[in-house]
Amino acid sequence: MKKTPLEVRLSAFMDGEMSREEKEELEKLIASDADARRIYDELKHGSDVGRKAFDEVLKEPVPLALVRSIKSTQPPKTREPSPRLTRQSLKLAPTGKQSLAAALILFVVGGGIGYLFGMQPADVPVGAPPTPTQLMLRNWLDDIAAYHRIYSRQPQHMVELQASQLDEIAKWLASTVGVKFNFPDLAADGLVFQGARMSVAAGKPVGQLIYKNLDGDVVAICFTKTDGTADDDFSETIKDDISIVSWHRNGATYAIVGPSSNAMLDQIANRVSSEI
Repeated sequence: MKKTPLEVRLSAFMDGEMSREEKEELEKLIASDADARRIYDELKHGSDVGRKAFDEVLKEPVPLALVRSIKSTQPPKTREPSPRLTRQSLKLAPTGKQSLAAALILFVVGGGIGYLFGMQPADVPVGAPPTPTQLMLRNWLDDIAAYHRIYSRQPQHMVELQASQLDEIAKWLASTVGVKFNFPDLAADGLVFQGARMSVAAGKPVGQLIYKNLDGDVVAICFTKTDGTADDDFSETIKDDISIVSWHRNGATYAIVGPSSNAMLDQIANRVSSEI
């Protein structure tokens, strides 16, 4: 019987897909053979690197445009097959040898990928670590999304100052947040100004102008002072049921926050960026 390559056996050992006798044999081999131990360490390192890289991919937020395109996609139309074209179905089942061959191929491919990852020096980073500014922005977006999710569902306590108190709102938020602003008119987007409130995100005070449409959906304009941050274009992010369109301008970070079902947030962001 042809002996399988050591890399394949070690990959199966790492996955726990072997008999007790084979496991004990490989444990002794790893403990006594330097080459076997080296290959095992490289495979294990490659597996860890691949897992960390995959975890980082899962942490990336789903683009808002992708979510909207998925929601707007129509299901394919099905057509009943014509009785004249109905044929007997042919079932194809792999034989035992074919199944074994396919399993061995998967083991070889998986072991090869892990081996290639393992051959990389341990000090080579998977990717560039996020900068302090990127970490701050990520935490800021997380906080305002969580905060919006709570207060938008409490109509009796949605704002701290009513829409009729414009002068008080302007003085309060400008002095506390450190950002001068105007009150954008979003009537063309079906939104009516309700008032203002203040929150804290990423350890900084955040001013919030609250709007609502006839359906009861709440949309907030959020802004905070971020000196030293370069101006940039709109960035769309979705966090569960909350969508955010954010940008940096003149030493401040702005964001439009609303339900992910609202397809007008990017249009609202365009209007706000020119009026606020």
